[in-house]
Amino acid sequence: MMDQEKYLTPREIVAELDKYIIGQHDAKRNVAIALRNRWRRMNVNTEIRGEIVPNNILLIGATGVGKTEIARRLAKIADAPFTKVEASKFTEVGYVGRDVESMVRDLAEQSISLVKAKKKEEVREKAAQIVEDIILDALIPPLTNKGGVTTVGNTATIDENGQMPHSEAELNEQTRERFREKIKNGELEERKIEIDVRQQNNGGVGMVGGGMMDEVSMMNLQEMINGMMPKKSKKRKVTIGEARKLLMDEESAKLIDMDEVKEEAIKKAENSGIIFIDEIDKIATGAKKGGPDVSREGVQRDLLPIVEGSAVNTKYGVLNTDHVLFVAAGAFHLSKPSDLIPELQGRFPIRVELENLTKEDFYEILKSPKNALSKQYMALFTAEEVVLSFQDAALQQIAETAFNINAEVENIGARRLHTVMSQLLNEFLYDVPDVIGPNAQIVITEEMVKEKLQGLVQDKDLSQFIL
Repeated sequence: MMDQEKYLTPREIVAELDKYIIGQHDAKRNVAIALRNRWRRMNVNTEIRGEIVPNNILLIGATGVGKTEIARRLAKIADAPFTKVEASKFTEVGYVGRDVESMVRDLAEQSISLVKAKKKEEVREKAAQIVEDIILDALIPPLTNKGGVTTVGNTATIDENGQMPHSEAELNEQTRERFREKIKNGELEERKIEIDVRQQNNGGVGMVGGGMMDEVSMMNLQEMINGMMPKKSKKRKVTIGEARKLLMDEESAKLIDMDEVKEEAIKKAENSGIIFIDEIDKIATGAKKGGPDVSREGVQRDLLPIVEGSAVNTKYGVLNTDHVLFVAAGAFHLSKPSDLIPELQGRFPIRVELENLTKEDFYEILKSPKNALSKQYMALFTAEEVVLSFQDAALQQIAETAFNINAEVENIGARRLHTVMSQLLNEFLYDVPDVIGPNAQIVITEEMVKEKLQGLVQDKDLSQFIL
């Protein structure tokens, strides 16, 4: 059963998305419900649980209105395997290109990474103790081991019981304890030591028979060869800080049962995995007929069984896509959702049309989100010890300019703000720090925005803004 605490309620999910995305409430509500439904299904105790299939979502909206951003933020909110793919990368089986099953294999990889990270966290304390001992042994080797054999180039005598004279062994132990404290307190991070580091087998496998092997066979062959190759270790001289990172990974991996990880990861991907298919309109047949686009419908037909639910071979085992949530998005400029084959349309029952951005939306995008463009530029100037600030009227003027250019040239949504802000601030970015020194203050006013951008707008010389 899934963890109640980690699964946010639909309102909490929308509140999280609101921190980064302006408007688009319908889209946010739908993805929030779909995400919460994963948890609801896992908590159904009757046999109907297996019959509850996710309601896949199709997001429709012009470029730059937030479709992909919703997916990116959703991935961070969902404590679930998430993979984003672009439909235009896939080609029909038999053509050169990626096969559609690779998106499921990507999902399996994501799931393995999530479960591995969780397991590493569980063994972190134990691994840290082992790493500390390895670092200490490299710094101050123990004088004797249990068999009473001297382990350092030391001429001290061994008594009849196979032990060092009490005082010397004690002295060594005291020194080790002192250094252990220093290692714990991070006092020796820059000190260099020599450690054994296991080398990865990076030998790739060449294609056999001019590409006659499929992707799964290639992966299995690679895995088999890597398993047969001896694991080499190499002595490296590194700082204690670096040694801790290198050894921590190695020791954590030794403490984790990979079979358990694979089993849990496949289960997690099957029950809570999300695949976001961007640019799905590029494989709709309405855009162009015939010619090089002959494989578009083929891609849709290859995609269909995966969205419907099928078993896909991954290198971690068979992954069943019956309960994977699919979210597709497309601008549908040159085609319509009805240009997709009917079977595929039927697999995306929830359709959400994203609204075009208004002048007010642009102003909010510049000002409100955690990652607002104005805040990003402020951070860049702070790195040069220059304080950049925007007057409210200036932000409104920037929003208006971007909105007008979108209306007159081509609507590329919020991405237009990047080109306008770049035009406005490039001169300052060029002058810092040579002309504008540290501790300077730059205040962007409405007049400044008009002055830097009005020539372009009045003359309709908008070539700089066309991406």
